Amino acid sequence: MALRIYNTLTRQKEEFLPVESGKVGMYVCGVTVYDMCHIGHARSVVLFDVIYRYLVDSGFQVKYVRNFTDVDDKIINRANQVGEDWKRLAERFIVEFYTDMDALGVLRPTVEPRATEHIDQIEALIGQLIDRGHAYEADGDVMFAVNSFNEYGKLSGKKTDELIAGARVEVDAKKRNPLDFALWKAAKPGEPQWESPWGPGRPGWHIECSAMSMQYLGKEFDIHGGGADLTFPHHENEIAQSEAATGRPFAKYWIHNGFVNIRSEKMSKSLGNVLNIRDILQRVHPESLRLFLLSSHYRSPLDYNETSIREASVGLERLYAAMAALDELGEVDGKAQQLPEELIDIRERFSQTMDDDFNTPRSLAILFDAARAVNRIATQARGARKLVPSRSLLEPVKSEILACSRDILGLLTEEPAGFLDHVRKAHLKDLGITEEEILSFMDQRSQARKDKDFARADKIREDLAERGILLEDGPKGTIWKVKELQQS
Repeated sequence: MALRIYNTLTRQKEEFLPVESGKVGMYVCGVTVYDMCHIGHARSVVLFDVIYRYLVDSGFQVKYVRNFTDVDDKIINRANQVGEDWKRLAERFIVEFYTDMDALGVLRPTVEPRATEHIDQIEALIGQLIDRGHAYEADGDVMFAVNSFNEYGKLSGKKTDELIAGARVEVDAKKRNPLDFALWKAAKPGEPQWESPWGPGRPGWHIECSAMSMQYLGKEFDIHGGGADLTFPHHENEIAQSEAATGRPFAKYWIHNGFVNIRSEKMSKSLGNVLNIRDILQRVHPESLRLFLLSSHYRSPLDYNETSIREASVGLERLYAAMAALDELGEVDGKAQQLPEELIDIRERFSQTMDDDFNTPRSLAILFDAARAVNRIATQARGARKLVPSRSLLEPVKSEILACSRDILGLLTEEPAGFLDHVRKAHLKDLGITEEEILSFMDQRSQARKDKDFARADKIREDLAERGILLEDGPKGTIWKVKELQQS
C-alpha cells in the first residue's frame, strides 16, 4: 500500500509522490516566540515529528525545516509590557521551547531557521514581487496586491469578493484593496528595523515563511504543514506571494492538524483555559501526553480532559507492562509453535495504518492488541509452558513493537522495569498503601493457608483487591500487582 495523504489544497487523499523520487522536502510553520508553548503547539509539533520519523523510516531522505518567528508584533508588544529587550525575550522563549519539546521526545528538524537571520532573502523575494507587478510601495510599507493573483483562496476555499464584503478591516489609505497584506512594514519608533530599498523597517509575518522555505527547499517542495488555524490567512498568503514571485507551484501537499479543546471548550486566552506544556508535565509523564496527542486522528479536534489524559497514562503503562512481560518470557522456553494473530506481522499492519494518512489511532490499536496478547501469554507461562509460544517466535515481537512505538511514535523509550517501578510507587501512594504493608498481608495470607484457614486467606485477598492490589498465585509463589496496571 502506498502512502496516501489528505491534501488540504485538493480536499482529498492523494498518493504521495514527491517532487524528486526518494527525497522529501517538508516545511512546518514553527512558533512565534513570545510566550510559553501550550498543548496546541504540542499537538502540531508531535504530529510532524511522527510524520518526519515515519518518512525517514520508510526510506525517504528527508529535509525537515521548521522555523522560529523571532520578530513580530506579539514579540514587540510582550517585550514592551515586561520591559525586556525584544531580542532577549525571543531568545529566552526559544530556550523554553526546546525544554518542552526535548521533554516530549521531539527530534530536532534538519534546519531551524529564524526570520531575523533571513532578512536578505526576504528583501530579495519582495523585490521579485514588486518587479512582477504583484506588490507595491506605500509610504515605506510594501503591500501584496491580492487582486494580482487570480488563484487567491484556493487553499482555504474562500472567495475574494466574499472576503471583501464581509471584511472588518480598518480603513487603511495605504491599501488598494482591503485584503492586501504587508510584506514589509515601515519602521516605527522603538521597534526593531533593518535597512531596505523601501526604507528602514521589518518583514511581515507571511513573507518570512515563503523566503525561508524556498531558501532551504527550493521554489517547489513536497509538504507544507501547520495547525488548521494557519490555513487562512497565513498559508493562503504564502501560496499567493510564493507562486506570484516564481510562477511555479509552491508546496505540493498541505497538511493541517485540528484544534485542541479543553474540556469541550475552545482553548483561548479570553476563556483563561490555555494549558501550557510545562504545567501539564508537572503531573503527566511526557510519553502519556504524547500518546494522548496521537490518540485521535490529526485532522480531528482533540479534547483534553482528566478522563482522556488518564486513559492515555493507563494505556502507556500497559504498553510498558507488555514489554516487561516480553523480557520475562525471554527466559521461558515455550512449546507452542504458533503466535496469536495479534502478534503476527505487527510492523506490516502498523505501516498500513500509517500509510492511510498517518492514522495514529489505528496504529496505536495494533500496539494495544499486541500488548493484550503478550499479557495473556505471560499469564499462561505461569501455568502450562506448553501453551506458550517458543522463544524463537517471541523474540522478533519485541523488536517489531519497539520499531513501531519507539522509533516512529516516540513511545516506550525508557527501560520497562524502571518505568513500571516508578509507576507502581506512584500508584501505591495514590492508593494509600505501602509495599511493606502488602508483603505483610501476603505473609499473613500464606500463614493462613498453611493453617488451612482458607476463609481468612480469601478475606485478605479480597481486602487487598478492594484497595486496588491483586494477588496472583503461580508455580513460583504469589505475586502482587496494582489493579490499574492489569491488562484489560
